[in-house]
Amino acid sequence: MPDPSSSSTDIQTKPPLPRIQPEPEPPRGLVARFLALWDREIVQPLRDVENESRAFLASPESRRVDMKVIVTLVTVCVIVTLQFYIDSPQGLIWALRGLGLETLAQRYLHLWSDPEHGKLWQLVPFFLMQMLGGFVLPALVIRLVFRERVADYGTKLHGVLSGWWIYVTMIAVVTPFVIRASYHPSFQATYPYYRLASDEPTWPNMHLWEIAYLLQFFFIEFFLRGFMLHATKHRFGCYSIFVMTVPYCMIHFHKPMAETFGAIIAGIALGFMSLKTRSIWLGTGLHITVAVMMDSLALWHEGRWWW
Repeated sequence: MPDPSSSSTDIQTKPPLPRIQPEPEPPRGLVARFLALWDREIVQPLRDVENESRAFLASPESRRVDMKVIVTLVTVCVIVTLQFYIDSPQGLIWALRGLGLETLAQRYLHLWSDPEHGKLWQLVPFFLMQMLGGFVLPALVIRLVFRERVADYGTKLHGVLSGWWIYVTMIAVVTPFVIRASYHPSFQATYPYYRLASDEPTWPNMHLWEIAYLLQFFFIEFFLRGFMLHATKHRFGCYSIFVMTVPYCMIHFHKPMAETFGAIIAGIALGFMSLKTRSIWLGTGLHITVAVMMDSLALWHEGRWWW
């Protein structure tokens, strides 16, 4: 017969059965809605870009030298350098003389010295370099080197209003910081770029400059969030946002430090939105809205307005 004491000991030494943990309840209410919104509007677009990039990296084509990325980044370096050195009257005259265009250099020097419109002409090199570097040269590279459509680099109108509420939210978040910054002397010394004389009316020079100034934001968006971002996303995926943010931060070095730090955040946010929507138009609209706000506040602090 089996020993009863031995059986009792065996029973006592058996490990206890593991407890069955209840499944955690899924989030409900506002938390669930927020998480669903976050996944749909933020996570999923990044996941889509990463999947496209990984598909490319898994293809035989990715094992070749990526001339598209090389051409894009070298072009960006060249354009940023030209914009830095030739976006001033002195730089433009130096460039014209270097090209042997002395007559044109003298003509511009005469316009620059004009007592009525000279200040406006002094800002023309800035606009020209933004237009040439921000749009014309990248568009030529896209069409002639990449053999692709410019519309595929953020200028298409289809789906242009996608994610509009995110841009509205961005403006609502940025506005208090802009208003606060407008009281700082460095802000008032920077904006507006066209410096009015004490007795100078805003029309026509100030208004003409503002039109050109706002137009150049399209060039900036196309250059960085269109050309640079979409030409490198196949290789870098969502990390192309941060590659693009580096030159975007650097072109703000001549501005107040707080604005330059803000450009890092703005570059990441606008880069994400360009990847998400495949469009730069709402980013351009946001840029223009903030710029008008900044110039308006600067004029207001001077005791002036647009009329």
